[in-house]
Amino acid sequence: MNFPPKIFNSHSKEDGDFFLGITKILGFKPKNLQIFKKAFLHRSLNIKDMEGNPMNYERLEFLGDSMLGTIISKYLYSMVPEGDEGYLTKMRSKIVSRDHLNELGKDLNLIDYVESRIPKSHFGNNIHGNVFEALVGAIYLDRGYSYCEKFINKRVIEPYVDIEQLEGKVISYKSLVIEWCQKMKKDFDYNVYEDTGNDTVKHFAVKLSIEQNVVAKARATSKKKAEERASKRAYYALQHQMEKSE
Repeated sequence: MNFPPKIFNSHSKEDGDFFLGITKILGFKPKNLQIFKKAFLHRSLNIKDMEGNPMNYERLEFLGDSMLGTIISKYLYSMVPEGDEGYLTKMRSKIVSRDHLNELGKDLNLIDYVESRIPKSHFGNNIHGNVFEALVGAIYLDRGYSYCEKFINKRVIEPYVDIEQLEGKVISYKSLVIEWCQKMKKDFDYNVYEDTGNDTVKHFAVKLSIEQNVVAKARATSKKKAEERASKRAYYALQHQMEKSE
């Protein structure tokens, strides 16, 4: 299948605008612009290469996720010599959390470059982080590890990574609540039930009970999100007790 001219014509005005925009984001000129173009192709385009393989950002996203984790791990290993494996793993998880990656993608306005048949207003929030990871993967393929590390230092570590602040950052309230309940030998239960109400989108409602007492309720469009919201409310309701037990 031939590549669509709009996306892969290297002499088009669109390519010139794309080159200038990406160069500004990267801080250096890409060698192979087509690799970076692929980092913004949504699967809804249903594009395939000459061998019939899908052409979208998902494989680059996979690669970028690995590179991001490796470079952040190296940074933490060097900067926190006293940190054990568990500590370093938690800190890395905070830096590369989905919420944080989504914010990075938004800050760089990466969605402006996405090519898709789906209106951008219909994308979920994770598109921002997914494309950011794909961009990291493209940098690695185009320029190698050193340029990838420089980009992550410039766009992730220098402006956003503060070890002391990260130590106090919560990435999962559900995990905190469960760990506390297990430590204090308290029974807990997430009672999940469908609750569509008048909403056009399906919702789930959650009641979080500890020792058979309901301590928090929440609603969301997925079971996982509803449980996390209920856990966050329970955490703040029980924060004084949880801090005393530490």
